[in-house]
Amino acid sequence: MFTRDLLAGRAAFVTGGGTGICRGIALALAAHGCDVAIMSRRAEHLEPTAREIEHVGVRAFAVPADVRDAAAVQRAVADAAEAFGRLDIVVNGAAGNFLCLAEALSPNGFGTVVDIDLKGTFHTCRATLPYLKARGGVILNISATLHYGGTAAQLHVSAAKAGIDALTRNLAVEWGAYGIRVNGIAPGAIDDTEGVRRLLPEESRDRAVRANPLGRLGSIDDIAHAALFLCSDGATYINGTTLVVDGGQWLTNRALG
Repeated sequence: MFTRDLLAGRAAFVTGGGTGICRGIALALAAHGCDVAIMSRRAEHLEPTAREIEHVGVRAFAVPADVRDAAAVQRAVADAAEAFGRLDIVVNGAAGNFLCLAEALSPNGFGTVVDIDLKGTFHTCRATLPYLKARGGVILNISATLHYGGTAAQLHVSAAKAGIDALTRNLAVEWGAYGIRVNGIAPGAIDDTEGVRRLLPEESRDRAVRANPLGRLGSIDDIAHAALFLCSDGATYINGTTLVVDGGQWLTNRALG
C-alpha cells in the first residue's frame, strides 16, 4: 500500500506504543523505515513491541514513563532524541477509559482520564517541540468520536478527547510556522483492542457491526494506514485536521452501547 521506505531516515516517539492501536502504529512506522521510540507506564508492555520493531531492521527505544508526569516525559523524550539523534514524528496515544455515568463519576475518576489523555498529550507535545523545531515534523494526536454527540457513561473521555481536538487545532496554528504539522485521528470501534473488549459487550458489539455503514468494526491496520498517510510527505498540506476513521459510524447518530 505504501513504499517500504516511506519514512526512511526519520525517528518517531509514540506514547502508549506498547499495546493496542498505538502498538499497531508504531509497528507500521517501523515497517516503513522509521526508527521508533515507544513509551508506556509498564516496561513489560514495551519490550515485546520493541523487539518486533527491531526485527524489521530499524532501531527501537523503549522507555517506561507516565504521561501524567511532565518531568518524566521530558526525560523520556530527551533520552529518545539522544538515542536516535533526531525526532520527526510524535504520536500521542496514551489513554485511559472506563464506563461510568456522570452522576456516579468521582472528581478523581474524571480528573484521571483528563490527566492521561489531554494533559498527557500536552506534556508530550511540549517536551518534543525543541526537537521537532530543528527540522520540522509531524504530531499526530489520537482522539475519538464520542464527543461529536452525546455518549452515555463516557463524559470523562468525551471531555478529554474534545480537549485534544482543540489542542490539535491550536497547535497547528501556533507551530505551523516551525514546519510542524499537527493532526489527529478519531478512531471508531476498533476490533481486537482492549477498549472494545472492555467497553463493548458481545451484544453491543453485534449491534455496532449492524449499525456501521460498512458493516464491520475497524481494524488496527485501518488506523495505522491513516497514520502512515498523515505522517508522510503525501500529507504536507494537511494541518489542524482530525481524520475520522470509523466507517461512517458517527454519521448515523446511533450509539454503540
